[in-house]
Amino acid sequence: MDLFSSLDSGDLQDLSSVKLELTALKEKLNQYAYSYYVLDEPSVPDAEYDRLYQRLEHLEAKYPELLDENSPTQRVGGAPIDAFESHRHAVPMLSLKTETDSESSGAENFDVRIRKELALPPSAALVQYMAELKFDGLAMNLRYERGRLVRATTRGDGEFGEDVTHNIRTIAQIPLELQILDPRSLTYPVIPNVLEVRGEVYMRLDDFQRLNERQRERIAKGMRGERTFVNPRNAAAGAVRQLDPRVAAERPLSFFAYGVGEVIWNEGQNSDPKEYVSVFKTHQILLASLKALGFPVDEHAELVSGATGLISYHQRMGLLRKTLPFDIDGVVYKLNDTALQQKLGFITREPKWAVAHKYPAQEQLTTVLGIEVQVGRTGKLTPVAKLSPVFVGGVTVTNATLHNQDEAQRKDVRVGDTVIVRRAGDVIPEVVGVILDKRIGSPAPFQMPAHCPVCSSLAVREEGEADYRCTGGLFCPAQRKQAFLHFAQRKALNIEDLGEKLVDQLVDTGTLKSLPDMYRLGLSSLIALDRMAEKSANNVLKSIESSKSTTLARFLFGLGIRHVGETTAKDLAKHFGSIDALMAASLEVLLTVKDVGPVVAASVRTFFDQAHNVEVVHQLRACGVHWTEGEPSAALAPLALTGKTFVITGTLSRFSREDLKEQLESLGAKVSSSVSAKTTALIAGESAGSKLTKAQELGIEVLGEEALDSLLGLN
Repeated sequence: MDLFSSLDSGDLQDLSSVKLELTALKEKLNQYAYSYYVLDEPSVPDAEYDRLYQRLEHLEAKYPELLDENSPTQRVGGAPIDAFESHRHAVPMLSLKTETDSESSGAENFDVRIRKELALPPSAALVQYMAELKFDGLAMNLRYERGRLVRATTRGDGEFGEDVTHNIRTIAQIPLELQILDPRSLTYPVIPNVLEVRGEVYMRLDDFQRLNERQRERIAKGMRGERTFVNPRNAAAGAVRQLDPRVAAERPLSFFAYGVGEVIWNEGQNSDPKEYVSVFKTHQILLASLKALGFPVDEHAELVSGATGLISYHQRMGLLRKTLPFDIDGVVYKLNDTALQQKLGFITREPKWAVAHKYPAQEQLTTVLGIEVQVGRTGKLTPVAKLSPVFVGGVTVTNATLHNQDEAQRKDVRVGDTVIVRRAGDVIPEVVGVILDKRIGSPAPFQMPAHCPVCSSLAVREEGEADYRCTGGLFCPAQRKQAFLHFAQRKALNIEDLGEKLVDQLVDTGTLKSLPDMYRLGLSSLIALDRMAEKSANNVLKSIESSKSTTLARFLFGLGIRHVGETTAKDLAKHFGSIDALMAASLEVLLTVKDVGPVVAASVRTFFDQAHNVEVVHQLRACGVHWTEGEPSAALAPLALTGKTFVITGTLSRFSREDLKEQLESLGAKVSSSVSAKTTALIAGESAGSKLTKAQELGIEVLGEEALDSLLGLN
């Protein structure tokens, strides 16, 4: 009998038969999906695919205990998540050095550097390179363990990225389980125990157009919260960072693989660079291997020789660019020989053996109608040219940044000038230069104002910096909205119900003028706002009230002092023990704090030298904002968990992860995002996943929630 011939499962003899059929169904559907989505060569009619898919759905519904999260039926998106987890990349996701010169010099510069680094004489053979397209999307790291997708992480800052697995599972081109689809293209006969595949999540141009058409239909129907998207990259990035995977599943995303991160061939071993080179002798072989495992690899990647080959590729892809079904902003050159890649290594955060060669941005001429100075949340003053509307790179541009005074003076941009405008990197509008022949008369040169154009506080330029900044701090209205949002964010005072739209209304109506005003809000002032019911207003007030009890570190971070992030705020809180000691600290004393250098020390001192900032602190305390303060010397004493490292996983009933992390760190512990041999213990709540498995494999102690009172000294 045909294994898939009937939707009636009454003739199945036992559970083992069901398991066999489920496995066969998933393998078939994965193969068909690979042919359809990756190869663009459908191998069966849609009706046949639908029949097998329905059979799989039927069996999974009948035997829910056999439902697998990596089943083809689970791509539609699961339950929403509360927030993104941060994960350290096992192998950093490095950025590429960028060449933006002409097609010849950019390629020639790279080839010259490579030959020099390899000490090749002029008579040596031409160097072999893999040339690839530079996709305009979002870099992604896919981690597979034992052939199963366990985590998808954004590039982030290169060292840490955000876990977006719930959304990446919705992309049909990304395999949830690895299969060797083409053994002839693999030089290693088995799937590695750990394989991190790196590539780009993007949105095709036709999919982007259909998405915006759908959005326009929703807007026409009066659906709230709907909008069209500016470009495919923004649409893709927004989809990847959705907390609800069902929203991401509605947005058509695609993927190209172009490299790997960590590779561990056998369980219990470490990543071996020598074995990596012996398996993937060239980058060309690596790409073929990724394709053999089911990943889409762009067909435009080519093996070329020497600078001439690079130049030719850059020219041909430039001509092809407008006909591609997706956006690119350049090409990438990589040394093909992986042994030579390892020999060259890296410089700072860039590989020596690869480079991105961007295409010139699209440019147009327009007229400068005026130059305004905008003030950002941190007080940065940015000159912005107000332009006669011009269509550049697919959008109408009316404003273009001049970056800072030095840049504006270097380009000598003046009101009335005819200027060249481009979208730098095809995204940010900027003024490239002035057409001096078209200048009329002698307009005055631009000069950065000595005072903030919004609050009239002194505008200063820190030593070694290009930007002027307003010293008004919490007093400056231009920084007001962002100051409130920064103060209320989860990592600061954690006022959950004080969102951006509410802050906009409260500031625009004059209800909020300084941070203490939040703690003076009443029910009547909130109910008077647009679309604010009594229940919602009460929720806001409860959130504000609960935020009054915090930690000194959170409070300091929430003040938005320039250069003072979470870590520095914790260091300052531990060192001084009280806000008054910190406010009174001299520059010399501030320099004695761990990891605080001259720039941070000067920023802290400048902040508290402003009388209005000190007054805000006093008023916040008068409004009931409080924390436990200790003596400065206490911060230097050994803490109960000093030297211990913990990892938190699963859902906890009594603590949020952020609160538990803070409590552990306050006792001297380090909280890591990944389990390793250096981990002291894993704190596991409900639905603990791969971290629990890894901890058990490594023999690391696992603590349940019931053990936390003892660990934290609460009993």
